[in-house]
Amino acid sequence: MEAGTYQSWLSAVAVLLTCIAFVPYILSIFHGRTRPHVFSWVIWGMNTSVAFLATLHAGGGLFGAGVIGFSAGVTVFIAVLAYLKRADVSVTTSDRLFFIMALAAMPLWHWADDPLWAVWLITVIELLGFGPTFRKTWAQPFSESMGFLVLLVVRNALVIAVLDRHTTVTVLFPAAMAAACLALIAVMAWRRPQVVPVTPGH
Repeated sequence: MEAGTYQSWLSAVAVLLTCIAFVPYILSIFHGRTRPHVFSWVIWGMNTSVAFLATLHAGGGLFGAGVIGFSAGVTVFIAVLAYLKRADVSVTTSDRLFFIMALAAMPLWHWADDPLWAVWLITVIELLGFGPTFRKTWAQPFSESMGFLVLLVVRNALVIAVLDRHTTVTVLFPAAMAAACLALIAVMAWRRPQVVPVTPGH
């Protein structure tokens, strides 16, 4: 199988996994089973859009960068949905701190002449976005979908596989996201046996 055909197939699988992951996740928000933290999703929506542009500019290729671009669009939609639904209204001082730090660091990537520094910055910002969700999930381990996170880990592994060039610039962001999702899964697996699940609406 030619490299281009191989990449196109893996890219299609990655997009399919994104749909498989996000469609039930979005529906679960409407049904009140999942309560995403709006701060996290606003950060992720803006930052994934930047990651798409940076990966494309760094030579990641249409197949690899395109999956990130598709995810950026879906993430922005969920950020808007989380705001409209007020899915998680508990906002702590630490949440605000993570949010402020992420927003403050956001413009810095534009002035980073080195693509590597730009990707490091957007990766750090993305990880800061996990802060409010980690805090929420520790307190409410049933408020996120473990299956959704597993699919995101697999999707990010496929993104890495279809990149035209495997360098720190192109690999760092999807690899960091996969690692963060795995850490969140570990938190949920640890906390769920300790917490009684809350029925939506109670």
